[in-house]
Amino acid sequence: MHINDKSNATLYTPNAHRYDSMQYNRAGKSGVLLPAIALGLWHNFGFVDRLHNAKSILRTAFDLGITHFDLANNYGPPYGSAETNFGTILKQDFKAYRDELFIATKAGYDMWPGPYGNLGSRKYLMASIDQSLQRMGLEYVDIFYHHRPDPDTPLEETMGALDSIVKQGKALYVGISNYNAKDTQKAAELLKASKTPFILNQVNYSMLDRWIEDALLDTLTQHHLGCIAFSPLAQGMLTDRYLEGIPKTSRAAKDFTYLEAETVNSNAAKIKELHAIAVNRGQKLSQMAIAWILRQPQVASVLIGASSAAQLKENVNALNHLKFTDDELSQIDRVIGR
Repeated sequence: MHINDKSNATLYTPNAHRYDSMQYNRAGKSGVLLPAIALGLWHNFGFVDRLHNAKSILRTAFDLGITHFDLANNYGPPYGSAETNFGTILKQDFKAYRDELFIATKAGYDMWPGPYGNLGSRKYLMASIDQSLQRMGLEYVDIFYHHRPDPDTPLEETMGALDSIVKQGKALYVGISNYNAKDTQKAAELLKASKTPFILNQVNYSMLDRWIEDALLDTLTQHHLGCIAFSPLAQGMLTDRYLEGIPKTSRAAKDFTYLEAETVNSNAAKIKELHAIAVNRGQKLSQMAIAWILRQPQVASVLIGASSAAQLKENVNALNHLKFTDDELSQIDRVIGR
């Protein structure tokens, strides 16, 4: 169970001016406008985390005009707990504002034991959406993603399940995540044929990982799809945290994380040079990294995590300076070897 904390027990009233300064971008050619910065609940929202901090982050996000909250069935830990905690906070703070929110969840990674709790079968996806809705206390999500390609299940089966989920009223739109250009092309063709409202591909994209520029962005444009970028800070490397080495309390210093010390050390020189460019722009490195992604017209939103309300506010301030000069872009390309 999550840690009980009554420090946020006061009735929440959102900021009346929450939509005044946030930028909203269209997801492809759909009717959906997403905040330029969206909040991901991958970390800091599970039962191992403090519920009052999660509530503070969500309140701050909505007050800043962030309407898009992104989850997945296995976010936690333990699996499912981020959705359960989100459902608790939603009921307490955001029930009256449900129609102002764009809520996402996903399925595709390991969730429960046995052959039906993983990847892309119709059985897994149909069961997963029902479980996710129950945990969050929702009748529907705004978008449901297949979280990763399944090399062994026919794409027709996986996309057919997404179509059924929409037709059953359990999601308004569908998306895919971690799909390359070729698989995105085929998925788009299948979903177009079934008239399923397919609007987004959610992929990792940062200054240190530019793979989507090779073919995927063109594919998205061809099919009138939007992109939402996760890991924009390269698991924290594109921040001030690693400028002087690897702190003992950092993610790279811990076991069982997605960021290894070797990766940080191999990028140390680039990080310092990028930091210098950001300083000359009057930004933090993290803010420049977010702004750099948003320069791509296909990118509707950048998905960030946050461990505190203060960190969230700092990253949203990236929107105060989004423009780059040609010289700045050339400097960045030189540093990252593009």
